[in-house]
Amino acid sequence: MPQVLNIPTMDTMNDDEFFAFCEANRPNGMNFERDKYGHIIFMSPTGSIGGHNDGEIFVEIKLWNRKKNNGIVFPSSTGFTLPDSSIRSPDVAWIRRERWEQVPRELRKKFAPICPDFIVEVISESDTWHEHENKMREWIANGCRLGWLIDSNEQAYMIFTPQNTNPDKQAFGIINGGDVLEGLTIDLRTVFEDIG
Repeated sequence: MPQVLNIPTMDTMNDDEFFAFCEANRPNGMNFERDKYGHIIFMSPTGSIGGHNDGEIFVEIKLWNRKKNNGIVFPSSTGFTLPDSSIRSPDVAWIRRERWEQVPRELRKKFAPICPDFIVEVISESDTWHEHENKMREWIANGCRLGWLIDSNEQAYMIFTPQNTNPDKQAFGIINGGDVLEGLTIDLRTVFEDIG
């Protein structure tokens, strides 16, 4: 479960200061998010199997995007400033190229003020479905058009859209990108192979 870091001066930490705070702690392997209330959340490193799983799903999205070339794919270390003022970093994000190009170049160097069109969150060993389901709803509320929540331990996933923010949990099988990532199909049973 992510831990909230309490900093007395948090109320005065603007976006630039938060970016500087994150950059200063990056050499120590520390990653942070900020929720819409301004709370700073310490994101502990994922375990080896979790890191492998994150990498596998990222590669699948990246390979699909190379063929389509209609968007930009971002790995888990990328933060985005969302409309509700939170700063979040999903395990995988994809943004349509025309939307990304509307973000001023200077702002792209920090936590770009844009909500991805598509995100993936992979539940790690220390996380729970409940907290991630709420996080997925926040992504959708901020403008995300498609979100996949995946748990390799349970071999299950959920698909979140603006039309369905309370999806059913489904057993691993073939998942597709719908009309957001057209032509993308992934067999989760082969991507999340058992390496443990």
